[in-house]
Amino acid sequence: MHYMGLNEIREKFLVFFESKDHLRLPSFSLIPQGDKSLLLINSGMAPLKPYFTGEQEPPRRRVTTCQKCIRTGDIDNVGKTARHGTFFEMLGNFSFGDYFKKEAIAWSWEFLTEVMELDPNRLYPSIYEDDDEAFEIWNKDIGIAPERIFRFGKGDNFWEHGSGPCGPCSEIYYDRGEKYGCGKPGCTVGCDCDRYMEVWNNVFSQFNNDGHGNYTELEQKNIDTGMGLERLAVVMQDVDSLFDVDTVKNITNHISKISGKSYGESYKTDVSLRVITDHIRSTVMMICDGVIPSNEGRGYVLRRLLRRAARHGKLLGIDKPFLYQVCDTVIQESGGAYPALLEKQEYIRKVIQVEEERFDATVDAGLAILNDMIAKAKQDGNNILPAEDAFKLHDTYGFPIDLTIEILEEQGMSTDRDGFDALIQEQKERSREDRKRMGDVGWASEDLGLDKSLKTEFCGYTTLEAESQVMALITEGESTDAVRAGSKVTVVLDKTPFYAEMGGQVPDHGTISHGDCEIAIDNVQKNGDGRIYLHSGVVKSGVISRGDTVTAKVDAERRQAICRSHTATHLLQEALREVLGSHVEQAGSYTDADHVRFDFTHFAAMTAEEIERVENIVNNVILEGMEVRTDEMPIEEAKKLGAMALFGEKYGDIVRVVRAGDYSIEFCGGTHLDNTAKAGMFKIVSEASVAAGVRRIEALTGKAFMQMFAERQKMLGAVAAALKTSPNELVQRADQMVEDMRNLNRNIDSLNSKIAGMELVELFNLSREVAGVNVISAKLNDTPEVMRSLGDMMKERYPKAVAVLATVTGESKVQLLCVAGSEAVKAGAHAGKIVKEVAKLCGGGGGGRPDSASAGGKKPEKLEEALEAVNNIVANMLEA
Repeated sequence: MHYMGLNEIREKFLVFFESKDHLRLPSFSLIPQGDKSLLLINSGMAPLKPYFTGEQEPPRRRVTTCQKCIRTGDIDNVGKTARHGTFFEMLGNFSFGDYFKKEAIAWSWEFLTEVMELDPNRLYPSIYEDDDEAFEIWNKDIGIAPERIFRFGKGDNFWEHGSGPCGPCSEIYYDRGEKYGCGKPGCTVGCDCDRYMEVWNNVFSQFNNDGHGNYTELEQKNIDTGMGLERLAVVMQDVDSLFDVDTVKNITNHISKISGKSYGESYKTDVSLRVITDHIRSTVMMICDGVIPSNEGRGYVLRRLLRRAARHGKLLGIDKPFLYQVCDTVIQESGGAYPALLEKQEYIRKVIQVEEERFDATVDAGLAILNDMIAKAKQDGNNILPAEDAFKLHDTYGFPIDLTIEILEEQGMSTDRDGFDALIQEQKERSREDRKRMGDVGWASEDLGLDKSLKTEFCGYTTLEAESQVMALITEGESTDAVRAGSKVTVVLDKTPFYAEMGGQVPDHGTISHGDCEIAIDNVQKNGDGRIYLHSGVVKSGVISRGDTVTAKVDAERRQAICRSHTATHLLQEALREVLGSHVEQAGSYTDADHVRFDFTHFAAMTAEEIERVENIVNNVILEGMEVRTDEMPIEEAKKLGAMALFGEKYGDIVRVVRAGDYSIEFCGGTHLDNTAKAGMFKIVSEASVAAGVRRIEALTGKAFMQMFAERQKMLGAVAAALKTSPNELVQRADQMVEDMRNLNRNIDSLNSKIAGMELVELFNLSREVAGVNVISAKLNDTPEVMRSLGDMMKERYPKAVAVLATVTGESKVQLLCVAGSEAVKAGAHAGKIVKEVAKLCGGGGGGRPDSASAGGKKPEKLEEALEAVNNIVANMLEA
């Protein structure tokens, strides 16, 4: 055995199995495709499940992969030990009904002993206790002595997950030597210490479990091999843990450089360095595969990992965003194996930086509040933070519950997690009830018990009308033979020109007719596996029966309007990338008749100039009249042409590619124009944020643009008429009116000042001297603004005066102002305290500085009484 880098090990494994006639597939996205049982891909076989179950035909019977995986079940232990991590790469070789135990065992031994050059005497296989077939292969074919083959029970060496395919396992352990052992006399294969490390696991999928413990032999037997890449690298590099492996260690070194803290310095420092190292690996890979930070689902997992890493950065003394810098090292180490990391580097950095900055904005406030809560709980002799406090931190301040729990544990405390979860559930129930009150706006696309052999052929790319046969009818959730006029119905046809809603494009509308029967179709969906088109509508006349030959006709005008929007959406995405940068990716879209809604990844509001540039680019491409072509081709050929694919979307071997001249090229299954000129004009009507790092553009095309243009012209004409000018001179007229208004306001301010000056003299003449201070109290009929102006003038002109002025607003509320001149303040007057006492008498409150303060009251009928008390309030204050 000799030292071998992680990247070299990965390549040697894949090349080895290619030499055994395996098809090398790239790592699948971490976002599961068509598998709702998983939040994130967590094993090498997870994305291959449809091949194992027979739902899909594999591209070849032998496949090899290196799959990116994330598991967060042990997230609380990550960092605390050197064993745990959330991200790992799983090497795998798979057989779908091809080879079985004999070849799988032989090739695993060959790779480890001949390619990795591991000492055969330090390798120990284990088998399921009843798997004599595997024992014979290891003993007779490979030549392993019986005493070196370990039999383990079902808990260790039998893979199953509920009902379905399952089978025994055969693992291979490597003896790393006594220095990694526990030192106990009975230490051997299966011990929990680090001496005997499992490096290979062959799963022999040969049985079917009916869910009740009954097993039958599978006709098609499969091989599922899993081997952790980092784990094998630990062996090949003879290091203590995955954090000492070359590529992982380089990430830790970058963090150490930023923090000034070294790995091995102390347990506390090591915990933080391990947490950050592991979590930044996971987050970089997740973002690259299209996950965006959010408060639910996989987006929440990403946010939690990022924020946990950011907090441990603070524990290391890093007081500014830094993770986005560390991600460069992750990409540098793994970019060769995963080229998408290099392509999306700028985007990944930006997502991480924005999330760090968002966390910084909330974490300090949240930490301060949590620390106060902890101090209060400890003061009360309580080691459990109330669920209400944890919920308030989460709901009001955006402070993650996981972070709250982690900090509490450091303080020797906990929280009422069950109570917290109950409060979260109550909040969800309230939201659900709110949605119910708003009405159910969804439309369920269900199989509705239809015959699984049914299939609808789509012909709508080339025609808008087709003769079809009715294969099934559903009304009120049940299959039926006939439906009469006035009833809602779902129709299944053998062939349809109707486009079903998908890819952000709305469904076609139109009619299905037969003799005197006509159905108005207003919704088309696919069933769960996409085989059947479900046409939903109302029978307007006649009777529709199963087996009828009908005419399915799409509303051509509406389809053309949708095509205008969809083609414009492609042009918009390319224009956004041209203006804003290559980090722009589609994050969602909604394509309706002449209306575009497009969500995209970007981290700042677009400027008016950027919006104008994007708009102009799209309109120029439209005006150039570029041909729009749609072609089907092998996916590799499409990629070579530079066709853009959607984040996380799963594509087959043959893909549909839409090209607008030489300007735009994308994978797309939607309907399009045949020339950009037919889009008419394109107008962006809004640009806003919909989530962290995601912006949304709303735009119009075709007739919707014409309607908006006409409405705005009409509005301009109305405004011009109201201002007694023409639309062409509207700007000059508006500028003149604004200037006239400024002059009028200046004149009004001047007059108010003169009036206030006269009122001021009158008010002072009504003052009474109290302990050498002139005291004034008066109700004014002026506005609050004039009252404040009077107060300022009073304070400036009469330094020995104290004035309490009042006015009653249109809402019958009292507004009070008290001012005290500089000499009056020296004598002991305090405007804030005076106005507070006066406000109490008319049902209010307030306060402020010694020289100026304001207050309000709710009882205007008590105002006169309150003003009469001013002299006594001031006298008592000055005499005190």
